[in-house]
Amino acid sequence: MIVGTLLFALSLTPSLLPRSASMQGLVSGLSLAAGYGLGVLADALWRYLELPRPKGRGRRLARIAAGSACAATAAIFLWKASDWQNSIRALMLMPEAEGTRPLTVALIAAAVFAAVLLVARLFKLTYRAVAKSLARYVPRRVSYLVAIVAAAALFWSMIDGVLFRAVLHAADNSFRQLDALIEPDVEPPADPLRSGSPASPLDWQDLGRQGRAFISSGPTREDLRAFFGDDVSTPIRVYVGLNSAETVEERTRLAFEELVRTGAFDRSVLVIVTPTGTGWVDPAAIDTVEYLHRGDIASVAVQYSYLESALALLFEPEQGEETAERLFEKVYGHWSKLPRDRRPALYLHGLSLGSLNSDASFDIYDVVGDVFQGALWSGPPYGHATWRSATKRRDTGSPAWLPRFRGGTVIRFTNQRNHLEMPGVPWGPIRIVFLQYASDPITFFEPAMLYRAPEWLDPPRGPDVTPALRWIPIVTTLQVVADMRAGDITPIGYGHKFAPEHYIDAWIALTEPPAWTSADTDRLKAHFAAKRRSAPHD
Repeated sequence: MIVGTLLFALSLTPSLLPRSASMQGLVSGLSLAAGYGLGVLADALWRYLELPRPKGRGRRLARIAAGSACAATAAIFLWKASDWQNSIRALMLMPEAEGTRPLTVALIAAAVFAAVLLVARLFKLTYRAVAKSLARYVPRRVSYLVAIVAAAALFWSMIDGVLFRAVLHAADNSFRQLDALIEPDVEPPADPLRSGSPASPLDWQDLGRQGRAFISSGPTREDLRAFFGDDVSTPIRVYVGLNSAETVEERTRLAFEELVRTGAFDRSVLVIVTPTGTGWVDPAAIDTVEYLHRGDIASVAVQYSYLESALALLFEPEQGEETAERLFEKVYGHWSKLPRDRRPALYLHGLSLGSLNSDASFDIYDVVGDVFQGALWSGPPYGHATWRSATKRRDTGSPAWLPRFRGGTVIRFTNQRNHLEMPGVPWGPIRIVFLQYASDPITFFEPAMLYRAPEWLDPPRGPDVTPALRWIPIVTTLQVVADMRAGDITPIGYGHKFAPEHYIDAWIALTEPPAWTSADTDRLKAHFAAKRRSAPHD
């Protein structure tokens, strides 16, 4: 219990994002269980080595002293927990945590610990029963080994074959129904430049919930004219839903045919968007670039899943990569055959899992003879190959949360502040921008933090990471995993929620809109800030 209480107490210290009381209780309960398990292993090793142990009254006194110390430690850290959480909330301009939080956290942690302990005891009973049965026929130590393997196999088969499948089946049904839900306030488009319109061969319902949201949103020609005056166009948006066709090949073919039908290759800019797992396209990313180019732009996305990104990556990782690769092949194959002076500038975009699949959609050796213009990848996850390579090989002196790679000629990184302007440093033939926040757990989670401190904790730290954050073996991993699931409570501009004004800076550096001024930038940022303030909720 001493080791368990120590990890429980340390789990209450801050991490990247503020956590709700329920999420904190889950993390603390798992940390308590992990520490308890380590203590049990240490005790077993102590017994195996036949080292002396306290007996009689000394043992009772040791238990009382240890119990008192554990209770006092837990109480002190629970009392301090709200202050630690508020240190993160202050950085993100959020209200302070509620006063009843310590008691709620303690009760949830106790319930989680009890559940884990129950499973562990069931495993122990199973192991002993199997070992006792085998001991009649094989040597005692052999029975122990076989019993451990058999119990582990039995429990894993139950978890993998029953629990995981039940969770996946429930999630699959839930997200499938959500994807098919048609919101009463979302009408099919009348504009022929949108998928699902009367002029489109794609059925509006088959686009899916996220596809319909993407197609029905964004600036209209009237919106752009109100902002700029004349000389604007209606942005082209193409989206193919998971239910629009049976196979990846058919869906990407439909997307390409929609691009041709709408005249997308006649626009000045074409963006291939790889959505997240549910098919969501971040409106902050596409709305902004459509304003920057006065509507003379087309964007295309193809849905590959309706599961959340974590589930899509876990259970069907090949779907997203294959879809992104096939769509890029079709679009780039046609684009590369067009006259260079009469084809649009071609860019890639993806957020989170979308950025991971977008990065995997092309082989640089296949396009090096005729490269597309660039990519904007936001919130790249740990598995993002290009991001990992550039971060690992960053220029000396640049921090892991804002690397500088080879002087910034090809790849540049930015966050809440615009770090993309590098006077005297010319871009290469292709431009890649990573938009990332230092407080984003999706980007900065890494398995190795289980046993070593991550480099993004080295000073100087990111502007949105609390100085009170300390690396703790095991605990920090659990905290950051919890942060990955708790990102919805943060305001836009922190964690994994990207603000339109930061996309504006990234798109300007990437695409260099013609005749664009700094005054235009300020006015556009103010426009999106006003829209956010007037929205029903953030």
